[in-house]
Amino acid sequence: MTDRLLVVDGLVVTMDADRRVIEGGAVLIEAGRIAAIGDTAALRARYPGAPELSAKGKAVLPGLIDAHAHAGHTLVKTLGGGDSAKWTEAVEAIYPRGATPDFWGADGSLAALERLKAGVTTSLSIFGAYGSRTDDPAHAMAHAAGYRRVGVRHVICPGASPPPYPNTFYRWDGDSHESVAVTLDRQLQVCEDLTAALHDRANAMSRVMLCAPVAFSGRPGVTAELAAQYDDTAKQVRALSRRLGVGFTQDGHKGGTVRAAAEAGLLGPDALLSHCIDLHEDEIALIAESGTKVAHNPSANFSIIGRCPAIELMEAGATVAICSDGTAPDRSFDMFRHMFQAMHYHRRHFRDAKVLPPGKALEMITCDAAAALGMAEEVGSLEVGKRADIAIIDLRKPHLWPGDMPLYRLVCFAVGSDVDTVIVGGRIVMAGRTVLTVDEDSILDDATREIGLALDRSNMRHMAVTPESFWKKTRYE
Repeated sequence: MTDRLLVVDGLVVTMDADRRVIEGGAVLIEAGRIAAIGDTAALRARYPGAPELSAKGKAVLPGLIDAHAHAGHTLVKTLGGGDSAKWTEAVEAIYPRGATPDFWGADGSLAALERLKAGVTTSLSIFGAYGSRTDDPAHAMAHAAGYRRVGVRHVICPGASPPPYPNTFYRWDGDSHESVAVTLDRQLQVCEDLTAALHDRANAMSRVMLCAPVAFSGRPGVTAELAAQYDDTAKQVRALSRRLGVGFTQDGHKGGTVRAAAEAGLLGPDALLSHCIDLHEDEIALIAESGTKVAHNPSANFSIIGRCPAIELMEAGATVAICSDGTAPDRSFDMFRHMFQAMHYHRRHFRDAKVLPPGKALEMITCDAAAALGMAEEVGSLEVGKRADIAIIDLRKPHLWPGDMPLYRLVCFAVGSDVDTVIVGGRIVMAGRTVLTVDEDSILDDATREIGLALDRSNMRHMAVTPESFWKKTRYE
């Protein structure tokens, strides 16, 4: 951490309550927090001799926030060759039966590295609910260590896998494995152990939310009896989240499931529901009135099969974040891409180019996303007293030029690779696109090794091929 640093001569986009934008602005960092914001000349005069970091020709933003994604997904990109059913088959084989702590560690490091290089300083990863590993704390601990190694903030979400119980997981020792039956009670205990180990209230580098599965979220074979087990599981996870004082999240909501969640007592200001496609009008009201937050994933497959009424939710008073949903099967952690996708997604729905102005989209990956994670007092805007999480974007690029109307250039034209420098908690973790905390090549090599091993363990090598219908077809076959 830098004890004192003055970022100078930048276009400071504060994202504070007044949405101040300061040309030729400066941000003073002290002891990991923002100590002052203002004109460069004024802050230089007030703090003579402070070490400086030039942001000339650059925009200075709060670190971006990705409030919903999935652990494991950086290693399983594009498996199944465009067939989402095959991709799901691969994931549901690899995560419970082919993954080891080394797999999760490699995934955590790679995900954190990609997010860092795209300016994302705070992010969330679901680590349970649909086949992820809550049989043993070692898996999530390894994943969290990857983020800690890279040096970005992370919210990890362990939870219960879907019923019926017990769930079956494989534990590997070299080339051999044992099959382990894991009860719901064991999974809840693992969630509690992980919360004790990883929920860092002091410096907010690591946080925990608990995750429960959603019934009827497109999964086959969910009978009424099994749906009742889903509800019971969700209630137990929710009760645990309240007892431990951490947030609660669910992935895969759609019309009807939000109403069921409300009836089960799952909603509230500390709850974050993902996708929320094809909601009924009363469900929009339930979310807004309860203070429940929504993770909107405009680039996800869920947003192809249905639509999240993000505009209607926000107009009703709900907090909605734009999120990546992770990097699989076919996405990235580039939040600039997801902003652009969200704007056009909803404009096409309403057939109105005035829908979702760029400034609102930017709010949805900064201050609104911080609120969605319950971290609005810590991150999401550049304000005195908040954590010094900063993304500095190089504006002197052909696709961002001419330099007039820079806010529009940022939201409509920038990409993750335009991020030049990233500061997390006052610590410079990337400068001039060089990551200062880890060896990038070693992370890439680890990822290559671990996905290869996982494919072999789970007999899924055949999923990593290019199908014939990749070429010369208008649809996959």
